[in-house]
Order: sequence, then structure tokens, then C-alpha cells
Amino acid sequence: MKRILLSAALACVLPVAGMAQDVTIKMGHAASSKHIFQQGLEIFAGKVAEKTGGRVAIEVYGDRQLGDDKELLEGLQIGLIDGALVSSPTLPLVLGAAGFDALQLPFVVSSYEQLSGVLTSDLGNRLLATLDDKSIKGLGFVEAGQRHFLAAGSAVEKTADFAGLKTRIVPIPLHKAIWTAIGVNPVGMAYGEVYSALETKTIDAVEINLSSIQSESLFDAAKQVTMTGHYFWPGVIMMSGAAWDKLSEEDRAAVAAAGQETTAEAYALAAKQEADTAAFLKEKGVTISTLQDLDAMKEKTAGVVTEWTAKDPLIAEFVAAFGTGG
Repeated sequence: MKRILLSAALACVLPVAGMAQDVTIKMGHAASSKHIFQQGLEIFAGKVAEKTGGRVAIEVYGDRQLGDDKELLEGLQIGLIDGALVSSPTLPLVLGAAGFDALQLPFVVSSYEQLSGVLTSDLGNRLLATLDDKSIKGLGFVEAGQRHFLAAGSAVEKTADFAGLKTRIVPIPLHKAIWTAIGVNPVGMAYGEVYSALETKTIDAVEINLSSIQSESLFDAAKQVTMTGHYFWPGVIMMSGAAWDKLSEEDRAAVAAAGQETTAEAYALAAKQEADTAAFLKEKGVTISTLQDLDAMKEKTAGVVTEWTAKDPLIAEFVAAFGTGG
């Protein structure tokens, strides 16, 4: 009799094999909660909830609450963090995922639409799949916007004006090669230190997207934007292998589909916001100009594109895809 009662009790407590379980995934990012990365993850969260019938919930944590990009990636690998949206330039350095350098080659991509088309193709999926052996599941992309140049002093009007400017860069080999070729004095620095560095004149400038100038209030410390559009800034939506393994096959398919759809919507949103953000910055007293000799900047960086294209077959495939319009 006792065995029968015990079996009945366990049946009430233990999940039935194959029964869908509610799962909450905490996802962090290193940008401000006012940034487009926050909006992108919220779009993803909504799609996941819809496609899984609420069985999988995504909670979004911005403002570096779960760590900066490096900490997020390390936490994902050991399963300490469920999920994250991490700027793609960090992946080659921290994870050795060399293919992601393809997304940072200067002047290779012509438009938001072109990049979105490539990233939502089979080639984009193959790039995400290179994370599988890193104990990370890549799911999609959110775009922070084309990168431009913000200076605290005089405006950069010509390529020669870059010479010697102490410029914050992401401290990775590709960016160092690009900005050394352009002629600045590159300074590797964490994203969260940029405002104070501009304010204290530790640096003269930063290469950055308009969305970050707005969300981090960098316009209070620097007022000269030169529109160069040298490369884009995709963030990668990802989950830890441990969190991915908790999902049923049905929910995995739903989450993967949500990531694909989010990529397309996030790129459309980033393209739409660029003009609005520029208008906002002008209202804050920022002067926005264009580089008078952009071709000279392109010429200085062409050798870096050639060098990096030869480093990895996947990078070469992306360069070919961008060159054919995706």
C-alpha cells in the first residue's frame, strides 16, 4: 500500500516524459538599456514567447548588469549565464571564432539591407554554427548601427585629420590594424570607460555608432561627428549550451526561428533609426559632417581587407557575398 501511495505522490511531483516545461532565460548585454541592443533583445523575447506559447520566457538585462562582453562570453561557455547579445568583434578575440571578423571589414558592406540579407541566409547560419563547438548556440543578430567618428576637439574633415588622434578602439587585432592604417593613435579601452576618457581628454576621439553616442550621452563630452560608415556593428544573439539543452526539440526550433525573424526586424529598425538619432544629436549641439575624401580612407584600409580575407575561408565567402550584393 505504501509503495502505491509513494508512486502516486511521485507522479504528481515529477514531470511526465516529453511534457513541455516552462523555462526562463536571462539574457544580458553590455550596452545601455536605452540602446538598440535592448530593443533588439526585447523583440527577440516577444517572438520567443509567441512561438513557444509562453513556455520559454526571455528576461533582458542591459547596462552591463550581467557583465561586459568578455564576461558574458566566458559566462556562456561555462553555463553561468543563460544568454546574451554580444558585439561580434569580441568573438574572434575571446572565443577564437575567426569568421566573425568578416562583419568588421571596412567598407565591404554597402547597406543595412545587404548585411541583413547575408546574415539571414545560409551563410549567416553557418557563421552562427561555428559557435557550436564553443558550448554556445548562435541564434541571430541585432545591429547597433554603422560606425562613424566622434571627436572631442576639432572636426575631422579629411583623412589627413585622423593623424595622431588618440582614438579609442576595441582592443582586437583587426581594429588595431584598421586604425593604424588610417593613421590614428589607437587606444584599447573598455566600452564603459569611453565617456570619462573623452571628458578627461585621455582620448581625443572614438569610432562608434550614433546609437551609442545617444544612449551613453557621449554628446556631453564630444561634439564633432564625422559620418564615415566604415563598418557595421552586429551583436550576436546567443544562448549557453546548457540553457539550449534544457529546451525541448519543439522549443529549440521555435527559438531558432525567432532569432532569424529578429535579425531581419532589427536591421530594418537600425536603418530607420539612423536619421532620427542624427536629428536628436543635432538638437544636443552635435555637429554632424561627412568626410570630404572618403575614398582616401578606403584606400588606406584596402590592404587590411585583403589580409583578413586570406585568413579564413569563411571570411572570403562573406567578402564574395557582399561583393555580389548578397
